[in-house]
Amino acid sequence: MIIAGAEPFFLPGGRRGVLLIHGFTGLPAEMRLLGEYLHRRGYTVLGVRLSGHATNIQDLVRQRAEDWLDSARDGYALLSGACAQVAVIGHSMGGLLALALAAEKKVAQVVTLAAPIYIAEERGIEALPPREQCAGLTVPKARRRLKNVPPAVNCTYRQMPLISVHELLDVIGKVKPRLPEVLAPILIMQSRADHTAAPRSADYIYEHVGSRVKEMFWLERAGHLLPLEPERELVFARAAAFLEENS
Repeated sequence: MIIAGAEPFFLPGGRRGVLLIHGFTGLPAEMRLLGEYLHRRGYTVLGVRLSGHATNIQDLVRQRAEDWLDSARDGYALLSGACAQVAVIGHSMGGLLALALAAEKKVAQVVTLAAPIYIAEERGIEALPPREQCAGLTVPKARRRLKNVPPAVNCTYRQMPLISVHELLDVIGKVKPRLPEVLAPILIMQSRADHTAAPRSADYIYEHVGSRVKEMFWLERAGHLLPLEPERELVFARAAAFLEENS
């Protein structure tokens, strides 16, 4: 059963669509405020739910990297059936999935929010046991309670299955070699204070995408949760402006 308030959401608007993709262990509600901001500006918006998310960690454990890619592909297929063009915006792992879509589909623009080509050292990724030793193992997933956000945002999983972390690394492994195939205009947004996605991830994406139109946008005070933190209005405004400038 999907957590109440964490369902996928569809906001019908104009012929230009925006697909929003949440991050690893996240849920669609994390992208809701951005979706409403874009909808007010005339876009049709679809916030997808990645398989195994917004239910329980037993569901998450069963999912593989390709399942999350398929969730993004399904969202693109649905939205492209309703809109003349589709832009893709993804947060964290959702940013990686947005890049994967841009490499294989006709995407009008792509925006990444804290996409992790490199995991920050503070997360202890070097201590991750080999995949074959991770069955049934979880670690606590601490996150402060956020204010002025959709209530479901504070209902994220409190445990992180280590086997699923390996699948996240597999997503990174699938996306990195395909970056030169990303040709759509791209906006790469990253905070210098991100302790989850290492900030050098943004530099790597910028240097390796095939896009002729590419822009970096750095934030100084935000952490990893760019669609939810106090600087989110700045994030929303720059993302919307980029879509308009490159439509």
